[in-house]
Amino acid sequence: MKKSVYSLVLSDDVVDAIDELAYRMNTSRSNLINQILAERVSCVTPEKRMRSIFDCIREVMDSQFQIQAQGSDAMLSMRSPLRYKYKPTIRYRVELFREPEEVFGKLSVSFRTQSMQLINALESFFKIWIALERQYIGKFFRDGIYYEYENGRFVRGFKLPEQLEKPDSDALGEAIGEYIQSIDMLIKFYFANIDSPGDTLIYEMEKKYADCLEKQEVII
Repeated sequence: MKKSVYSLVLSDDVVDAIDELAYRMNTSRSNLINQILAERVSCVTPEKRMRSIFDCIREVMDSQFQIQAQGSDAMLSMRSPLRYKYKPTIRYRVELFREPEEVFGKLSVSFRTQSMQLINALESFFKIWIALERQYIGKFFRDGIYYEYENGRFVRGFKLPEQLEKPDSDALGEAIGEYIQSIDMLIKFYFANIDSPGDTLIYEMEKKYADCLEKQEVII
């Protein structure tokens, strides 16, 4: 959404109130005024779009996830417990881009751990996860899917298939929420069965991944 500079004459009391509210919302005076005016004239701003997506993600997530307070309109964080040695916590952070191009956002999955055993196990899991995604949905993305992995932190870019009609905010939020639930379920299944024979574990993970994918209306 293009922005330009305009001059407005406002009363000092109004500006003081706007500044106080903007500080509490961790945003700028200009951005807050822009949001207020946009809502008044029913114009969808990037901030409103992101809030709608995050609201839908919150509705989709079940009791396994603890939503955390976030100081940014562009981010949403949540935690989920993992039953494994040292009882690590899985941390998910969704970041949406204000001016999305091909990739409209990304998901970061991280674990606070110094255990090399856990880090190595996570690396094995994410290799399987990436292989499953490339096998099942890679064909929908001409330029592939963006991934990063380093020391227990996994990053996955979100974008829409080229041939897919752009979904609304609710559908997009639901798709992101379902994606997080799917990867969370597979992580927990993997660690609950980590001592199973490798081929058996991968086979069972693939079946569960395919089941989750079948329920998703929007692929991201």
